[in-house]
Amino acid sequence: MSIPNRLAKDPQDYERFGIRPSLIQPWEDGRRTDGSPGDWEWWYFDAQLDDGAKLIVVFQTKELAEINKPLTPTIRIDLTLPNGRQIDKLVELEPATFSASTQRCDVRIGENTFSGDLHTYTIHAKVDEIQLDVTLTGQLPAWRPETGHWLFGEKGEDIFAWLPSVPQGRVTATYRVNGDTHTTSGVGYHDHNWGNASMLKLMHHWYWARGTAGPYSMINSYITTEKKYGYSELPVFMLARDGKIIADDPTKLRFEELGRYTDQHTGKPVSNVTRYTYTDGDERYIINVHPSPRPRHNEIPRRDQGPKEADGQAPRIRRRILAVHR
Repeated sequence: MSIPNRLAKDPQDYERFGIRPSLIQPWEDGRRTDGSPGDWEWWYFDAQLDDGAKLIVVFQTKELAEINKPLTPTIRIDLTLPNGRQIDKLVELEPATFSASTQRCDVRIGENTFSGDLHTYTIHAKVDEIQLDVTLTGQLPAWRPETGHWLFGEKGEDIFAWLPSVPQGRVTATYRVNGDTHTTSGVGYHDHNWGNASMLKLMHHWYWARGTAGPYSMINSYITTEKKYGYSELPVFMLARDGKIIADDPTKLRFEELGRYTDQHTGKPVSNVTRYTYTDGDERYIINVHPSPRPRHNEIPRRDQGPKEADGQAPRIRRRILAVHR
């Protein structure tokens, strides 16, 4: 018999986590773990910049491959320059340099800061020859699927949690590489994840996508749990039009994998195209999603493909929206 697992959405679940069904509060983007062995947490940002650059910044309490360590604050910067040159940085700082508010997103690792209020965020980071100053202003409201907590175990003791604090926002950024300064704008995203169990022990494989097509913006994830949890399917879906969320009920979603094959590196299933069909009465949306030109697991290896462990790997593939048909 498989171990129970579910998205927490019952009244007692909201009470357990101290949150409300229709209101996201700034404290939800604040610190949710204490850095003890076994827990993990990250504040994540990415952007597609108008000058052709791509940027990812992650503030972490520890690397996901090492969640059984005590607090080990880490900063990851992945910068793709307009000419295609890729610069990836990962730096680990002393625990004494880390602080994070429980009232709002206000994270400091050394002189590096990541702060905001569910609408406007600022990020300052400097690692080696790279220096960044970023402002992200929300174009969509903060959102979460129900409580944003997935529960695993007879008593829901193991948790994976996710808050897309800025599902889509406008970015202004200045980045410097060896003193060469670029100032530009673009479109960005910020989310916040935390948990008390390794994702690889909970999830067999999963898809994750976000993007835009005309007036539409979308975030989705389709998770298949590990064998001991019965390979359960846990869908997530959010569709917005003209800055307003219009669909987010996963029970109205049909998910299809097209061109499925086995990934040689992980031995897990992957599809060339995923299709999401959302039907709500007379309204129907069909969304086709294709892998991004640069696989996300190359951008953040442990976030998306997962660290190597004795029990294998769980690939997570970044996607881009090809079309939204209404």
